[in-house]
Amino acid sequence: MSIPQEFYPSQDDLLYEEEILRNPFSLKLWWRYLIARSEAPFKKRFVIYERALKALPGSYKLWHAYLRERLDLVRNLPIIHSQYETLNNTFERALVTMHKMPRIWIMYLKTLTEQKLLTKTRRTFDRALCALPVTQHDRIWEPYLQFVSQKGVPIETSLRVYRRYLKYDPTHIEDFIEFLVDSSLWQEAAERLAAVLNDDRFFSIKGKTKHRLWLELCDLLTRHANEVSGLNVDGIIRGGLRKFTDEVGRLWTSLAEYYIRRGLHEKARDIFEEGMSTVTTVRDFGVIFDSYSQFEESMLAFKMQEMDISDEEEEDDTENGIDEDEDIRLKGKSSGDDFEKRILHGFWLNDKNDTDLRLARLEYLMDRRPELANSVLLRQNPHNVEQWHRRVKLFEGNPTKQILTYTEAVRTIDPMKAVGKPHTLWVAFAKLYESHKDLANARVIFDKAVQVNFKTVDNLASLWCEWAEMELRHKNFKGALELMRRATAEPSVEVKRRVASDGNEPVQMKLHKSLKLWSFYVDLEESLGTLESTRAVYERILDLRIATAQIIINYAYFLEEHKYFEDAFKVYERGVKIFKYPHVKDIWVTYLSKFVKRYGKTKLERARELFENAVETAPADQVKTLYLQYAKLEEDYGLAKRAMNVYDQATKAVPNHEKLGMYQIYIARAAEIFGVPKTRQIYEQAIESGLPDKDVRTMCLKYAELEKSLGEIDRARGLLIHASQYADPRSDSEFWNKWHEFEVQHGNEETFREMLRIKRSVSTSYSQTHFILPEYLMQKDQTVNLDDAKDKLKQAGVPEDEMAALERQLAPAANNSGAKDRKVGFVSAGVESQPDANHEDIELPEESDSEDEKVEIAQKDVPSAVFGGLVRKRDETVTEQNGEADAKEESRLGALERIKRMKKHEMGMEF
Repeated sequence: MSIPQEFYPSQDDLLYEEEILRNPFSLKLWWRYLIARSEAPFKKRFVIYERALKALPGSYKLWHAYLRERLDLVRNLPIIHSQYETLNNTFERALVTMHKMPRIWIMYLKTLTEQKLLTKTRRTFDRALCALPVTQHDRIWEPYLQFVSQKGVPIETSLRVYRRYLKYDPTHIEDFIEFLVDSSLWQEAAERLAAVLNDDRFFSIKGKTKHRLWLELCDLLTRHANEVSGLNVDGIIRGGLRKFTDEVGRLWTSLAEYYIRRGLHEKARDIFEEGMSTVTTVRDFGVIFDSYSQFEESMLAFKMQEMDISDEEEEDDTENGIDEDEDIRLKGKSSGDDFEKRILHGFWLNDKNDTDLRLARLEYLMDRRPELANSVLLRQNPHNVEQWHRRVKLFEGNPTKQILTYTEAVRTIDPMKAVGKPHTLWVAFAKLYESHKDLANARVIFDKAVQVNFKTVDNLASLWCEWAEMELRHKNFKGALELMRRATAEPSVEVKRRVASDGNEPVQMKLHKSLKLWSFYVDLEESLGTLESTRAVYERILDLRIATAQIIINYAYFLEEHKYFEDAFKVYERGVKIFKYPHVKDIWVTYLSKFVKRYGKTKLERARELFENAVETAPADQVKTLYLQYAKLEEDYGLAKRAMNVYDQATKAVPNHEKLGMYQIYIARAAEIFGVPKTRQIYEQAIESGLPDKDVRTMCLKYAELEKSLGEIDRARGLLIHASQYADPRSDSEFWNKWHEFEVQHGNEETFREMLRIKRSVSTSYSQTHFILPEYLMQKDQTVNLDDAKDKLKQAGVPEDEMAALERQLAPAANNSGAKDRKVGFVSAGVESQPDANHEDIELPEESDSEDEKVEIAQKDVPSAVFGGLVRKRDETVTEQNGEADAKEESRLGALERIKRMKKHEMGMEF
């Protein structure tokens, strides 16, 4: 065979050819030759490859490059082209020496797979597995499985290949199962999946859980119930029910669906019923119930459709001349089929028209839904009292079912684990018998109920009270009292000893100390018993030390109703000794009001002792009511002076937030009894008693109104000046408006200027104080204490000269006058001029600069009526002192000057 001339070496190839001739077994030289001729036609390179492989048949590099170029050559050619045959022969020649190279095998196998040569490909895969070591089989099995999974490959071939593969690597059983499912081989798929689930050592390489595999098996068995045989489907699914509890509803429906597909409809109904009666979650119950109802609806629809078709057939028979009234027995043998159709199949036991039965089944299922849902909740917690009550309501109108439900409930519930109040079930059970006029059984129920060891004493006490109320409703008063005596009887010593030895004390041992029971008992005795029996019950309550403040008050009321007043007061005395505040407050208030109402003036000293004892033991926040009662007693039956003393004590005893109200009551009573001037001392005492800033300001305004009404304008102005140090012009505009109106009515130009100067001074002091002092000292309505402010500033490092300036700013404007010895925080009643004041720096409003405007001061005489019955006493007192003129002069003095004179007079008396 002649070789074409173009395949011979050219002049450029002589260099490479000479080197190869010198060393034909050098791979490097052959590789350089091939790289140099990379642009040459493949036919020429083919000759070089063949020469090189003939010299070096064991070179993997040459074979791999040669085969790659061969593959690229046939890539775009049809499968039937002859080049594919040449390629296959080349692969076969390569494998003679390269049979241990998996990459060559893979290239060959993929090429054969693309050529769709099934037998040759399968045999080549087998040869590769035989040639390669087992450690490299995994590289062959992957394309092998892809090959057998293609369409057109016989199922039997694929199965045999997969089974061989599982012997090599059993962990890929899931791939085999998926292949079986895709190939509709349901029987073997179910068997393999069941075997996987039975293998405790199985681990899913795809991350599937045992639960998911169970669900897949159940779906497989139920959807292909007729194709799968030889497996205990019922046992498999029930095993899943026992093992997996979070998808119980789905497993029950799968089992029922299996029987439905097998045509066992009654068995499917039994499965649905069993599932609804065993699930413990509402979600699972909903899944089963919805499937059950859908099954019944589909069965009913199918039957109705079937009946429509049979009706059409009967109409056709009628049209064909078949008469139903004709006696078929008179016909010949040819009428055998008609006889079987008319007589045997028309028999009522063989009647296929069971539409009414199917409809009744569906209605019965829907009616039972609330009951079945309640059963699920009770299976979750059988000790839930509320659910048992709801279950009883479901059977309303059916007393038999209600009695059975109550019986089951009281047997099932453990009182120690009950959620709710278990005694209400016993009560409702007894009331059911009572509503049907069966008192004997109702008493039996109550008698059994009171023997139950409940968790709390209150539950048992409620049962006894309900039993007694039932007896009262049926006019059995004696029986109700006897029940209460039984319930409140203290256990004997022998019973206590026996219970102590057992170590488990039931609630019946503590029942005799139940306040609820004793309260009901005492109410019964008051209504039905005698005076002695009722008193005995009250005394027993006190002896057991379970009485409350209300019990004490009720006992005293009961004795008062029967005219035992002293005994009632003794009960009050026992109550105030037993209880402490705040419980004893109601007892004291009731006791004192009853005592005063009973005896009035006859036992005044005893009443005073009671009040003194009450106010001594009462805390500050509870004492106001007692002091008001005490003062009312003195006003009505005692001395007015003692009443004033009581009010004075009350103002000192009550807390700060109640002092203003107490002073107002004190002032109102003093004005009514002794006249308005008597209230001056009270006002001064209130102002100096340490009230909050807001209350001091309010008290000064009221005091100023009083002085203005009495015509003491200067004293009123002095009070306003004193109150100004507690009124910030930015927030207390009401105070400054009232002072403005006061000056307009009763002042002059000088006093008006003084008011404006004070207002500016106070405003400046507040603004600077707000800037310097901490925020918590500058809260609204809080007293700005100068000493506290100085201490805080000193701690903050403020120099002494700045603190002195601040002190001058905080001091009231009136205190900057010549009266340097007066106490900071109070001003005199009169207005004193300030020679050092710079009047030129004061800017007055335009209205005040007018020379034509003149403020007229209205002069009024003080009416004698304001002094009440003290006019005569005042005149006598003034006469005894320095005469009427001195008395009038003293009345015009400021509050501070009068206090000083009184102190000097007292000091002279002491000497």
